[in-house]
Amino acid sequence: MSLTVPEPHARHVPVRLDVQRWATHRSRRRLLVVVHTVVTGQRLLDAIRPLEGDTRVQTFFTQAPDVFSNGVGAFLERLGGLVLPWSQAVQTHFDLALAAGHGNLHDVQAPVVVLPHGAGHNKVVPVLPGAHPPARVGAHGFSRQRLMRDGAVVPEAIVLAHQEELARLGRDCPEAVPAAEVVGDPCFDRMAASLPFRALYREALGVKGRRRLVLACSTWGPDSLLGHGWNTLERLVTEVPKDEYRIAALLHPHVWNAHGDWQVRAWLAELVRAGLLLLSPHADWTGAVVAADHIVGDHGSVSLYGAMTGAPVLMAGRSDAALDPSSPMAELMSFAPRWRDDRPVSQQLRRSSVLRRAHRYERVAARITSEPGRFGRRMRALLYRKLRLRAPAARCPAVEPASLPVTVRYDDPGAGVSR
Repeated sequence: MSLTVPEPHARHVPVRLDVQRWATHRSRRRLLVVVHTVVTGQRLLDAIRPLEGDTRVQTFFTQAPDVFSNGVGAFLERLGGLVLPWSQAVQTHFDLALAAGHGNLHDVQAPVVVLPHGAGHNKVVPVLPGAHPPARVGAHGFSRQRLMRDGAVVPEAIVLAHQEELARLGRDCPEAVPAAEVVGDPCFDRMAASLPFRALYREALGVKGRRRLVLACSTWGPDSLLGHGWNTLERLVTEVPKDEYRIAALLHPHVWNAHGDWQVRAWLAELVRAGLLLLSPHADWTGAVVAADHIVGDHGSVSLYGAMTGAPVLMAGRSDAALDPSSPMAELMSFAPRWRDDRPVSQQLRRSSVLRRAHRYERVAARITSEPGRFGRRMRALLYRKLRLRAPAARCPAVEPASLPVTVRYDDPGAGVSR
């Protein structure tokens, strides 16, 4: 007598052929969330939130190949969702897939909805070496090399945050314009809902009285604030009066995942001992941006989101970073003062406040989304339309403010660095 052993790829009940035997509830639709990096995973959680409470949809997660995939496994484990190996996910049919990255999406057996994973589409995509004919350089997320394969547009739908992005997409990849849909930006909406609670975020970071919070935010890569060296962060911590300022650092998750959590903590241990607040890469970062009085940033999305808070922005990192000249980030960098290594830090912070012109920042902030406060509602409508389901009668939940910021604790044994 022989026993029938299920194939390893069929270990998850909802994708087994004999699902009716084991499942407590059988859903009508199967949704695949394709997570390339921790950053894309965080954005996708905002996208699927409108489906909460709908028992007709079973959601799966998978980790797609990516150079910054380190950390995704731990992210998905904390999430507690059903995770399919990539090799199984691409062999399984789904009713819809969501992604906030572009790699390998042509392998997914489902219509794919692609979202941006930051504040719009600002960075320029380098031309792939050996491309024949050479691909036109375009904004990340808009270029043909990201959106097309074998002459066809890969995504079923391309989520945009602003109406003006339609024209930019049409310039870089006109074939993809029919798939585009202006939905909005969840981080913008969450920050807008958080602004009335600024005092709570400041209190959580220990900023009291007249002390001012300086948020140093670095994206990843050699052109970033940290990519140009640690000097900017070191000077912020050591030169400003501690009774007037608190310094916090917000690093792109790619920094943590490329080098390892332990290593980043170790590199910054001395600065933390000197007073630096190091924000956790595993917690909501938007409250810290709302709390800031000054932002010392670079060409990453956080600097752009900071334009809506009222805080003046000082630009560090590479001044000629690869940006789409028609992007809102390029506009911000055209007028935000530059960080100077040859000037006192306190003087630069005061000068950035004096030079700040509210109308300029407001114009840039207005370019982040043309659907303020409506991402949840519009994303919900898009999802149900693509899933071919009638949306529930219940109203879409209101935008919730950010949770309190969390800093890395060096007295925690899990931090890997002791005081």
